[in-house]
Parts: sequence; C-alpha cells; structure tokens
Amino acid sequence: MTRLAVFNQKGGVGKTTTALNLAAGLARRRVSPLLVDLDAQAHLTDILGAVRAADESVFAFYSESKPLAKMLRPVSFGAELVPAHSELMKVDTLFGKGPRILYRLREGLQELLAPTPARAVIIDCCPMLGMLSLSGVFAANSVLIPISTDYLAVKGALALEHTLKALEHVLKERVERRYVLTRFDSRRRMSHDIEKELRERFGTELCETRIAENVSLAESPYHKLDVFTYSPGSRGAQDYERLLEELLASGFLEV
Repeated sequence: MTRLAVFNQKGGVGKTTTALNLAAGLARRRVSPLLVDLDAQAHLTDILGAVRAADESVFAFYSESKPLAKMLRPVSFGAELVPAHSELMKVDTLFGKGPRILYRLREGLQELLAPTPARAVIIDCCPMLGMLSLSGVFAANSVLIPISTDYLAVKGALALEHTLKALEHVLKERVERRYVLTRFDSRRRMSHDIEKELRERFGTELCETRIAENVSLAESPYHKLDVFTYSPGSRGAQDYERLLEELLASGFLEV
C-alpha cells in the first residue's frame, strides 16, 4: 500500500514533475494511481487539464466537507486526480491548526479507498510548511523529497528533515523517506559536490537515480503531457523509469 507525499519546502525543485511522472510510470505498469493536488498553484491540475471551480476541487473537501469521491477526475494516462484550486491558500487561515485539520485528508482517503485499500496514492504537496503540506504528510506513509542541485533547494530539504523528525513525536513512528536529486547537470562541479554532501548526510535514503536536466521534462508540461507520452525515448523518461524501478525494488513503493 503506497501513500506517497512528494514535498520540499522550496518550489522549483521538480516536485510536481516527479509526482506526475511517477504516477504515469505506474500507469504504464497497469496500476491506476490516485493523484491528489494539494498545491494552491494547481500546476498538476492544470497540466492534467482538470481545472475546475473551487467547489469541485479539494478545497471543497476542507470547506464544505464534500467527499473526495465527488471531485475525482479521470487522467488520460489511466489515473484519477483530485484537483486543486487557488482557494486552497485560504485553508490555513480559515481552519487554523490542530489534529482535526491535520488528519482530515487521511480520513478522507480512507473513506474514498475503502473498496480498494491497496490503491497507490501520490500527493503533490504545496512547497510551504503549513496545514496543507502537513496534512499531506499525515495522510501518507512515506515522503519523497526532490532536491534540485542548488543551494536553496538543499537548504529546504535540510529544513524538511528537521520537520519530519519533529513530527515523529506526534505520529509515534519514523516517517519513511527518500531524497532524489533533480535537475542534475553532470557538467557542473556543484552538482557532484551537493550529491556527495547529501550522500554523507542521508546515506541510502538518497536515491541512486538522479534526474538529469532535460529539455523534454521542461517541455512536456507545456503540452499538458507526462514525459512518457511526450517523449518516451528521452533522457527524462529514462530517468523517471529508473527512479520508479529503484523505489519499487527497495520496497519504498508498493503496488
């Protein structure tokens, strides 16, 4: 059973790209994953062509207690999506803090998936530490942290590591996680320096697979496509296929 939150406290690190292409890779294996867009920017929703009114998005789940089943939208590559909306940015101020809001998404997913409890779920969290992103982590049983090979992304990942450790006192267990390097340019010495630093800090929790800087990964969202559909022979498609194989082989993802 996979409940995966994709999260980093910095934007622009390939978070949505990773959520999208892992889901597309699973669909290529005849697995029909569920995607949940928890980002008020709604990039994943836009890429998948599922832009809807606020009352047809996950915002209505929080604001009106609508069941998630009412918001499901089919995805072309064989998945389903719970779409996001810009109104999500109001969740923190409207509903405050506390265990009720933090566990809301977990409970909603349990209700939705009661007939198919083994279904894989991938949650695209917003790149800010708040109630929305934390509810994504609380609903998941593992967290994947994309880190682009630049200083600020590394800083965001280290801050998230401290957050996950703090959450262990609430969850009463260690949050399973993996880190994956994205936008990796092998020609830059800094990319290799960052990889070495993170390998020393995170050990085997840093994925062996690196997602290289790739034109197809940059272009495919513009065409509203995952990279496997847009350019199946590209380096980007090969990298995400390797990442998926690594996560499945290690048992981090279960389908």
